[in-house]
Amino acid sequence: SPRPWPTAERHIELPEDGLADPWQGRVWLNPPYSAAAQWLKKMASHHNGTALIFARTETEMWQKWVWPVAHSVLFIAGRLHFCFPDGSRAVGNAGGPSALIAYTPEDTDILRSSGIAGALVRVTS
Repeated sequence: SPRPWPTAERHIELPEDGLADPWQGRVWLNPPYSAAAQWLKKMASHHNGTALIFARTETEMWQKWVWPVAHSVLFIAGRLHFCFPDGSRAVGNAGGPSALIAYTPEDTDILRSSGIAGALVRVTS
């Protein structure tokens, strides 16, 4: 589908199965929030990339697939507004606080230099 900004060299999208297909290299993961735990489990196993998820740190998926394996977390200031494929901004916000999860030191460096407002926290596990 069309995207207003370049986000990756290769996109996995329906009808492909991103959970079943092998991942290669650095991954940008913006999972369907209804099944985020399954996707974070795969990201923790792949251990190369960054994931965007709700900052619900008390949840089981954070306890299993973020805290024990992530390199850092960027807690984003404010609430995100997603955009439609044509680049127009959605009226409502994401409905909750969001975080970017970095799984490698290189991903942490990318978040550190991204200019995204928030607090970058190094995870020590």
